[in-house]
Amino acid sequence: MTQRHGQLRAILPPAVFVFLWSTGFVAAKLGLPYAQSATFLTLRYWLAAALLALVALVGAASWPRRASEIGHSAIAGLLMHFVYIGGVFASIERGLPAGVSALIVSLQPLLTAIAAGPLLGEKVTRWQWLGLMLGLIGTALVVWEKAQLGAATTVSVLFSVAALLGITAGTLWQKRFLGGTDLRTGAATQYLFTALAFTACALLFEPLRIEWTGDFAIALGWSVLAMNVGAVTLLLWLIRHGAATGVAALFYLVPPSTAIMAWLLFGEALGTLALSGMAVTVIGVALAARR
Repeated sequence: MTQRHGQLRAILPPAVFVFLWSTGFVAAKLGLPYAQSATFLTLRYWLAAALLALVALVGAASWPRRASEIGHSAIAGLLMHFVYIGGVFASIERGLPAGVSALIVSLQPLLTAIAAGPLLGEKVTRWQWLGLMLGLIGTALVVWEKAQLGAATTVSVLFSVAALLGITAGTLWQKRFLGGTDLRTGAATQYLFTALAFTACALLFEPLRIEWTGDFAIALGWSVLAMNVGAVTLLLWLIRHGAATGVAALFYLVPPSTAIMAWLLFGEALGTLALSGMAVTVIGVALAARR
């Protein structure tokens, strides 16, 4: 029973994380027709900050007190949320297909593996390098068909590249400096700084118009509850309890998972090439996650 519980503990959190994280692209596609990206994300992060703060207060969680801890939380939050989520939303808003954006961001494990050695002292084995490369190849196969369907501008691609750099740096920053911070108050603090940043962008660059429809409400509510409360908290837990390279390898499963959701929800067919890519990606993630 104990062994079975341990196996379930090892498999279930990463699986739930990949599912929840993949829905972020679906939520972006669903909500952006009714509000511009910074306006949408301003609402999302103020609601998420308030909700996590309430959870932390009810649970009597300890809040960051030292200036250094608050500063590290602010930096990690801006990198993992303002730069990453903002970059993904801005790229999709400017016409970049969600699959192409997912492919660009899926380069994160390679960057994390390169940086984890000198910054965190983690050893990346040859099997992990092989797994990371297979994951990249498989992900490229999955999104190749989608890449042919949409026009990608230089600006939209640069936003996704910025998102890639943000989530990579944020993951490493979180792992190195915030290992002892309470997950609830740490997330609430990060969301507060992110909400302030998106508010400034919305006031400076957008007309602040929202079309309140059922789709927008679903996209906003799901983004707050499933993404900010569920997926992000789970990501922080995984970063704390696993090696940065192994956690980052999970992001290779996001584009195939997103492709499946798009097929189920929007009728986007999956070809033989995409199905083959999914198989290669799963093998790559299994290798990259090995200790």
